[in-house]
Formats: sequence, C-alpha cells, structure tokens
Amino acid sequence: MTSTQPFSPAEATAWARLVAVSELLPTMLDAQLLRDVELTHFEYLVLSVLAASPEQTSRMTRLASQTNATLPRLSHVARRLEQKGLLERFPCPQDKRATNARLTAAGSAVLEKAAPGHVATVRSNVLDALAPDELAQLAAISASILARLDPEGRMSATQCHAGLSEAAASDAKTTPDAAA
Repeated sequence: MTSTQPFSPAEATAWARLVAVSELLPTMLDAQLLRDVELTHFEYLVLSVLAASPEQTSRMTRLASQTNATLPRLSHVARRLEQKGLLERFPCPQDKRATNARLTAAGSAVLEKAAPGHVATVRSNVLDALAPDELAQLAAISASILARLDPEGRMSATQCHAGLSEAAASDAKTTPDAAA
C-alpha cells in the first residue's frame, strides 16, 4: 500500500483557487449568455463547435466528444436547440445508423449576436485580469493539464470556439476593448 503525499501549502492554495475558478466561471458565462441570447454556455459551445466544423455539420458522436458530453446529454441539448431552430439533425448520408447535426442560419445569427457579449465577458472577467506574460503562462499551464485530461485532443482546445463569424471577428478587432 502506497502512502499519498499530502498537499504542500502552495499546492493546496493552487488547487483551491483552480477549483474556485472552475466553479465560478461556468455560472458567470451562463448568466451572460442566458441574458443576451437565452443560451447556456454549453449550448453556445455546441453551436460554436458546429460553426467551426466543415459545412457547419458534425456527427453527433464527434460533437459529443468535442464538447466533452455524453451522447444522451448532447441529444437532450440538441433537441432543445432544434426546437429553437438553431440546429437541425438528420441521418448521416455515409452511415444511416449515425445522426448528423448542422448549424442553421438562425443558429449562426444567434452566435453572431452572442459573440460580442461573450468576448466582452471573458475579457473583463478573465483576460483583462492577466498581464501578457500571465496570459502566456495560463495558456501553457492549461495545455499541460489538458495533455493529461484530454490526451487525444478531442476538445480541440487549440482552436477558438468563440462562435465569431469573420465579420464579427473583424468588427471585434476594430473595437478597442474587444478581442477576436
């Protein structure tokens, strides 16, 4: 039987702060998105991943993997998004046993409407709190943790799923307080 080394004071502090951020951040993101476009952050993530997919379409199993969702959870969320007209599901042409999801024009419009507020919220609550060298450290630290949690890179965390269209990204670049 091996003995587990207790946390050092520095480790305990780092862990407690990471847990606090991981608990507070989703609530803050949900609040902004629910207020602005009546979507949860997870729904926004699903639409954003679809927006970044070829032809804005993905197999449900791949979408579940990319959003770290179980297929039943994703199916439930997809049904809600489908009822809102933001995505559509249809049989996969290459494999009739599989189901694809595709972002609709309305879904794309909701992403464009949500993007400026989402970017502003992330910027004001996370990015603006960091100096440029801290931002680089955060990216490196997150990459190290993700390499252990997601070694296959399913969540595509190297890509931005901000849900910005090229036009919205361009507008954000020209606004002093926005980010693409």
